[in-house]
Amino acid sequence: MQIGSLRQQLIQRFSHSDTPALDADCLLCAVLSCTRTFLRTWPDQELEPSQVEQVNALAERRERGEPVAYILGVREFWSLPLEVAPSTLIPRPDTETLVEWALTFLPESGSAAKILDLGTGTGAIALALKSESPASSVWAIEKSPEALALARRNAARLGYKVHFLQGHWFREFNETGFDLIVSNPPYIDEDDPHLVQGDVRFEPRSALVAEDDGLSDIKEIINDAPDFLKTDGWLLLEHGWQQAESVRALLEARGFSQVTTRQDLGGQDRVTGGCWKLAAE
Repeated sequence: MQIGSLRQQLIQRFSHSDTPALDADCLLCAVLSCTRTFLRTWPDQELEPSQVEQVNALAERRERGEPVAYILGVREFWSLPLEVAPSTLIPRPDTETLVEWALTFLPESGSAAKILDLGTGTGAIALALKSESPASSVWAIEKSPEALALARRNAARLGYKVHFLQGHWFREFNETGFDLIVSNPPYIDEDDPHLVQGDVRFEPRSALVAEDDGLSDIKEIINDAPDFLKTDGWLLLEHGWQQAESVRALLEARGFSQVTTRQDLGGQDRVTGGCWKLAAE
């Protein structure tokens, strides 16, 4: 069988996916150890029967709905190849909105900031910020032991030093004086119909769902964050596209100033943040 023919078959098989062509390309590239450009340049190249068998075995998993990231065990985020597993959320491009905004608060190259990532998962946000600001001191907290071990592996493989700790938000955490605190916490309501659709079905529910209309973890973080921020330090939170108004109100009620919301790649409200000033207390 030729590459082009198998690719078209896969695209048809993945009609349930939002990205059938990308899914097909990812599986083919993984088995053939090639780039997507190669697939398009050499569609007539004949495949070995063993290669076709390997691709079809992966395709069966994708047909059952398993995310490509879990099938291949890797997902790129901020140009960093990250190991992923069912114990963690799959890093998504929309979360890069948080990273882009966070970088605007970091000092000039060579200067150091003190950064905390709450609920780090794969370590995606913490490692992206460390890659852009090597002099900064980055801390990352994760509740799940399995996810924390994975984040540590990602940091070791990429060669970035991050202070990883197991914990639940700020509980039993004593380090203070952060210039920037960032988080992509659970923010989906437990009755949200999207929880039984697509890739989300396979991701850890504890990293997705929060009580109180999806706001309980966000409320806890906002309430406690001032005790860990420097004066003029910032708190940035990813949230659902319909939660921006609620998150802004929570930040303002707690005493944060300059409260602002940023939109993701699809133009949806995605990240809201505020600046902490002692005078606001």
